[in-house]
Amino acid sequence: MLTPPDVQESGFQPSDKPITVDNVVANAKLADMAKAQHPRILATYGGEYSDPKLERMVAKVVGNLTVVSANPSQTYRITILNSPNVNAFALPGGYLYVTRGLLALANDSSELAAVIAHEMGHVTANHGLQRQQLEAEEGLATKVVSDVLGDSPTAKAALIRGKLRLAQFSRNQELQADAIGIKSIGEAGYDPYAAGRFLQSMSAYTDFRSVSGATDASLDFLATHPNTPQRIDLAQRLARNFGPPGVGTRDRDAFLAGIDGLLYGDTPEEGYVRGQTFLHPGLGVSFSVPDGFVIDNSAAAVTATGPGDIAIRFDGVAIDKSVSLTDYIRSGWVAGLDDTSVRQDMVNGNEAAMAHASAQGWQFDIAVIRAGGQVYRLLTAAPSASAALEPVARSVSGSFRTLSAAEKAALKPLHIRVVTVQPGQNMGTLAAQMVGVDRKLDLFRVLNAMSPGATVSAGDKVKIVTDK
Repeated sequence: MLTPPDVQESGFQPSDKPITVDNVVANAKLADMAKAQHPRILATYGGEYSDPKLERMVAKVVGNLTVVSANPSQTYRITILNSPNVNAFALPGGYLYVTRGLLALANDSSELAAVIAHEMGHVTANHGLQRQQLEAEEGLATKVVSDVLGDSPTAKAALIRGKLRLAQFSRNQELQADAIGIKSIGEAGYDPYAAGRFLQSMSAYTDFRSVSGATDASLDFLATHPNTPQRIDLAQRLARNFGPPGVGTRDRDAFLAGIDGLLYGDTPEEGYVRGQTFLHPGLGVSFSVPDGFVIDNSAAAVTATGPGDIAIRFDGVAIDKSVSLTDYIRSGWVAGLDDTSVRQDMVNGNEAAMAHASAQGWQFDIAVIRAGGQVYRLLTAAPSASAALEPVARSVSGSFRTLSAAEKAALKPLHIRVVTVQPGQNMGTLAAQMVGVDRKLDLFRVLNAMSPGATVSAGDKVKIVTDK
């Protein structure tokens, strides 16, 4: 139902009056909106990633695109976000954002240009303002429908139509931004086929992530940028306006030099996932999950999911040293607590308390552990009928331990490193050099945009993930 009619490229034109950083100050409301959103975006995506070499490379791409834009004098503010998620987006006012996770996935300057030009397209077409206006209209319509019609089938149909209209509108905006962006990169001299190529890379990344589990999908590009065969087909058709494949520059060497050494995956401040184990050098603690579970590390908490709908959550809480751990468990934060199950315990030399709870078709195991002056919680949840809660919970809480000074010192962040293929090397031997990641060969292919049948040749430059 959301597929639009045949897309007319001729209808995709930038706005005659784009809202930019230059003129946004003339509109106090927009200026306030941009100022308010910027710190929120930084908080959501781990703050700003600072790397002068990388920033110069990205700024060069933005500069090349600005020269050929509909308004060469307009100003853009681009921020590299310190997030492993693959995303890029724009705010009204010329604020552009790209994550280091997206930079790690791209393979040349033309692919980065395609992403940035797409986001510039949203700005020059005033999509942010249009969407805000439409969302406000739909919000008002929703209230009217709810107030007047209540829960009748007619009301539900009206609300669904409103959601479809927003989805359709958003989809058409993405296609329009694609068209504006591909025109821009072609006119700037970049390879216009880069847009379709990077869409396919993001699709491969999504497939890889869905198997290996991953970070919050809602923070990724494809969650808000629908990736469909129609969209890739449109990108390739638009690219052909500039000539056959091979036209334009990719500027691959400059791009790879810019991302060499880029932080990959988790930051030291959030701790590291290494296979089935979470290790935090700052806190000095570690725990492991059973085989088949996937750990997802975020700023708020560490979670893991596994077979049979079993979920694990790890976080820390501030508790006064005078409060016993059993009293803390009984202090009201556990819904459905079985008071008789609360007991004192020890976990690898650390004071602990354990308990069980049940609520709304779920059963829970609670482990609270005091270590190094901090208190940590390991919560395991399973469906009420599951027999796996106890063995999984005991395995996880039993694995909790403090790290030695030597272990903390040995933990290093992962980085993207660009290496030159040597004679006799192949994808398998190159992937085997990667550390700290699972499914090395699959990830190597995704990062280097290589199909299963692809090969490497001596002298090629490729990306690997390492802690060196």
